[in-house]
Amino acid sequence: MEEKNFTPREIVSELDRFIIGQKNAKKSVAIALRNRWRRRKVADDLQDEIVPKNIIMIGPTGVGKTEIARRLAKLAQAPFIKVEASKFTEVGYVGKDVESMIRELVEISVNLVRDEESAKVAAKAAFHAEERLLNILLPGSKDDGLSDTVEVQTSSADGLEKTATALKKADTRERLGKLLREGKLNERTVEVETHSRSSMPSIEVVAAGSIDEMNANLRDMFSGLMGSGKKERRMKVQEALEYLKHEEAARLIDMDDVKKRAIERVEQNGIVFLDEIDKIARSAASGSGHGPDVSREGVQRDILPIIEGSTVATKYGLVRTDHILFIAAGAFHSAKPSDLIPELQGRFPIRVELDSLSKNDFVRILKETDNSLLKQYEAMMKTEKLSLEFADDAIDEICEVAAEVNSQLEDIGARRLHTVMEKLLEEVSFEAPDMKDVKVLVDRPYVQKHLSDIVKNRDLRKYIL
Repeated sequence: MEEKNFTPREIVSELDRFIIGQKNAKKSVAIALRNRWRRRKVADDLQDEIVPKNIIMIGPTGVGKTEIARRLAKLAQAPFIKVEASKFTEVGYVGKDVESMIRELVEISVNLVRDEESAKVAAKAAFHAEERLLNILLPGSKDDGLSDTVEVQTSSADGLEKTATALKKADTRERLGKLLREGKLNERTVEVETHSRSSMPSIEVVAAGSIDEMNANLRDMFSGLMGSGKKERRMKVQEALEYLKHEEAARLIDMDDVKKRAIERVEQNGIVFLDEIDKIARSAASGSGHGPDVSREGVQRDILPIIEGSTVATKYGLVRTDHILFIAAGAFHSAKPSDLIPELQGRFPIRVELDSLSKNDFVRILKETDNSLLKQYEAMMKTEKLSLEFADDAIDEICEVAAEVNSQLEDIGARRLHTVMEKLLEEVSFEAPDMKDVKVLVDRPYVQKHLSDIVKNRDLRKYIL
């Protein structure tokens, strides 16, 4: 599936459905995404020369940095991975191979393409799975001369008997198929022949990486040597049907083509979100040349070739990183973007500052976003047959409390709404199974009553996420 052709205005409009404010950041990522489409339209000799304009987002936690990148990738149907840069320094920068982010991105891309191909062959796979399950439920019904029924000679008694038997089995199979499609056989138990991984192990080059990755690759390589072959498993009809659908879909998909397209999608459309990049910057206050700062600079120098453009070996093949879009983010409280090594700074030409969220932003987040917390809690309580309704004055009070907590303690942005909402609805969530067909109206007095500890005492420490 090709990258969709959205205009920058359409991209911003789509992001507005889930993220409030941050117009500058949305505009920057929209242009970056559109530029990818533009690059694919220029002459071939220029395509390789046009490099992506990587972005650094600067702002406190909880203001939408990760969500913007994630929604952008989903919109573009692009492989996306979030990597926390600080993890590369946990046991010294050599303890975690920075190329692992590209290998994981390829793995995600393979799964995306495979899922798309599975959806294309879903109808055919379902038909074959149903036929196989009917063979299990009614042994011999398929390969018993049904297709040759018309050709059976009826001049003899044997011929008539064979024809009648075949027709009877065909009728039984048809009725059984109808029951299967209606779900009336779901609770029956059947024995299904399952297959383990191929008995012919595929030997691949193990790319240099962390110990965990090498172990995973070695398991893949030698998985066929032990425990391969066929095995009978007992399962319910419904589970068996799903298993057979997946198995049939896997047979219909050309995995070599999937791998090739997955690598191409990573190279042309991949997005890597480098969070906490400020944690690998060397602040002026920390001095230089000693302690963890050497490791931080080492991480930067290891990341640099990947962002500049290099070839990474993965179990699916070689991947060029020249046109992968890198979006970095950090709070930059104790460091500045200029504290990054100059070469890395040059690879992030676009810098966007995100605003802290105010009470009015919180109100809009709860009221206007498609995936707001209010809608989530209402939907969850509805599963208990409990009707939950939020009055406007309640929303105003919730946002007032959240904004005040952020101002007095660590500002964690919109994540503070999760804390406040969970505390507010703690009692309802606990009692919900015993409150069927009850309507609960959450208004300002309700909020003040249930958040009285926060509102009156201002002893907020125990409510930090």
